[in-house]
Amino acid sequence: MAERNDPPALRWLIGVELTNYRKASGVSQAAAAKAIGLSPGMIGHYEVGKYFPAPEQVARLLEVYGAPRHDIDRLSALAGRSDQGSWLARWNDVIPDWLRTYVGLEGLASHVVTYTPLVLPALVQTREYAAGVTSPSARVRPDQQERMVALRMERQQRLFAEDLPLQLTAMIEESILDRPIGGDNAREVMAEQLSHLNNLARRDNVEILVLPTAVGRHDGLEGRFTVLHFLNAEGGKQAQSIGYVEIPDDSVYVQDQHQVEKYTMSAQLLRSVALSQAQSVKAIKARLAALG
Repeated sequence: MAERNDPPALRWLIGVELTNYRKASGVSQAAAAKAIGLSPGMIGHYEVGKYFPAPEQVARLLEVYGAPRHDIDRLSALAGRSDQGSWLARWNDVIPDWLRTYVGLEGLASHVVTYTPLVLPALVQTREYAAGVTSPSARVRPDQQERMVALRMERQQRLFAEDLPLQLTAMIEESILDRPIGGDNAREVMAEQLSHLNNLARRDNVEILVLPTAVGRHDGLEGRFTVLHFLNAEGGKQAQSIGYVEIPDDSVYVQDQHQVEKYTMSAQLLRSVALSQAQSVKAIKARLAALG
């Protein structure tokens, strides 16, 4: 997979699954620690992603929890990548803690499914559009705005990777296409942005699906959400899917797989009422033509 390694995100992913397997087995942290010769505190640190367990420790814990062999092998392999550097290191000074985990997970994901009701998702924004939605902003300091935009541009490079590019399904409200972003230069900014969407939609790995305003009530009205999937080149699961919901100055990571499935179902229902890719491109081109 043309992914970007990020040890903190890997620690978090592994910790989530260790926690889920332990709770499902009914084994306490104290019992798990005793079984493999560690302290209960260290088991807790592993589960919240504070420390990276060695591959053999992951395997031993999962054996204690009665996990199937294929999951033991899968998570042990993930733990074996702990010594790789993080591509995000140079951005640490501008990424808030609540967002850093998400960006790290996005870099590891094979498929991002996202619904956005107000502005375009970061992965499809042009530089000028990204600048327009981050400034002025209560969430981005003026001295960091340029680097935050640069980070968004860097994140997008996975869409263009030659080796297994990131798969993106972006479901957007029709009103986003009509919302002028860019201040006094909104006409030029939106023309460039709409043209960029049109070009992205030609790629096999990108879906841009417009939700018509005329649809009325649908399953995305509660707000934006994203589901991240982690598959290897053969389509096998590398890690459990994660849901992500952003709120002002914070975020919620949905780890329970039953809840993640509900978000996946919501995405499927949204897809069922959205315009097709071809119809969505037609809607985008109509706005582009109107801008002259």
